[in-house]
Amino acid sequence: MPALPNICTGPTRRELLRIGGLSALGLSMPHLLQQRAVAKGTGRAKNVIILFLMGGPPQHSTWDPKPDMPPEIRGEFKPIDTVAPGVRIGELFPNVARQADKICFIRSVSTNDNAHSSSGYYMLTGTPHNPPNAENVNPGPPNDWPNFGAVIRRLRGDQRGLPGSVRLPMHIFNTDSSVWPGQDAGFLGRASDPWLLRCEPASTKFQVPELSLSSDVSLDRLSERKELFARLDRGIGAESGNRYVDQAFDLLGSRSARSAFDIATEPPKLRDRYGRHQFGQSCLLARRLIEAGVGLVQVNWFRAPDEPSDNPCWDSHTKESERLKTVLAPTADQAFAGLVSDLADRGMLDDTLVMCISEFGRTPKFNSRGGRDHWGHVFSVALAGGGIKGGQVYGSSDRQGGQPRDNRVTPQDLTATALHCLGYEPNVEIYDSLNRPLPATRGEVIRAIL
Repeated sequence: MPALPNICTGPTRRELLRIGGLSALGLSMPHLLQQRAVAKGTGRAKNVIILFLMGGPPQHSTWDPKPDMPPEIRGEFKPIDTVAPGVRIGELFPNVARQADKICFIRSVSTNDNAHSSSGYYMLTGTPHNPPNAENVNPGPPNDWPNFGAVIRRLRGDQRGLPGSVRLPMHIFNTDSSVWPGQDAGFLGRASDPWLLRCEPASTKFQVPELSLSSDVSLDRLSERKELFARLDRGIGAESGNRYVDQAFDLLGSRSARSAFDIATEPPKLRDRYGRHQFGQSCLLARRLIEAGVGLVQVNWFRAPDEPSDNPCWDSHTKESERLKTVLAPTADQAFAGLVSDLADRGMLDDTLVMCISEFGRTPKFNSRGGRDHWGHVFSVALAGGGIKGGQVYGSSDRQGGQPRDNRVTPQDLTATALHCLGYEPNVEIYDSLNRPLPATRGEVIRAIL
């Protein structure tokens, strides 16, 4: 993974000494632990869970079927009715169909960008990449607008000893290992970065390495190391009671905070409802983190080491129908529906905005290899909870599913709507490294779906 570029608001020399000291004491806790004292939103939603289906799902076989089109456009899958009257989705999503009364399907999202990296940046930040259609680009100016999770962390701060926003179970990267821009805090500075937790929640011996004490470090030894660190801190003349370090030690030493990651305590039937795969169990982990106090969790599609190179994840350039029915759709259907139904059963859906999104969709017509290629001109997303009115469709694409027909939605409109649901004005100010105020987004709230 390429190193992230330096940001001018990065650690000072003294902070580097602190970070180095913490590492030397055998602690792998991320050093970006900063509390933000800002007003909380007063909207209906309190939390956000983003499900990011990286690669680009085909709108035709998911939320925007085109049954009247010829096979080279509609594909082999038929639409099915849902519990929401008049709303039909692809037949590979029967579980989502049973939760459709809680979901709003938006069929007119557009980035006009056909590159994973740059269109992904646009979707993750609500700001277009410069230039568009740029593949294999990395983070850094001039494309350093903060990830939406970083904005929420800056606005809300950290709570209950846990970070304000988290990404899991891995970062997003292209086949050449280039890391997409738009995943960090950009000009907000590293202290606002969403935590990246690399993990495999479906594994039998699941643990988060950054939050796990090594076998030779008991809680008593951890307490001793905290005191040793404090003495070292005083010895180099640093301020006492550093909040970042204290928060790191508190989380490592807190059984209640670390228990949020213990999905093994969940009933087996509930784990089965989400699906015993990495994406499903990551969604379950996201729900637990929201309950524990994390404000936003972004669940990225799990990219396994054995993903095929010609159609990894949802990037179905070849054999799309086979990939959809055997790997992709069953996993997404189970996990998305499991999350929505579980939140509803717990009385948490009204407080939690769920956004199932991607960087773009797929071309209207199949290519010669039985797949579809990149298409940012129109695609679909699904929203639930947090003040969103379920059981409806917003916007539409043309007959082929190739261009918006009405109510075009941009990524900044999705960002504005999410901020509104959380109780913030879309133009709420955030500040760059030079302390200049900037509106969090320049999008318009999609009021028709609220």
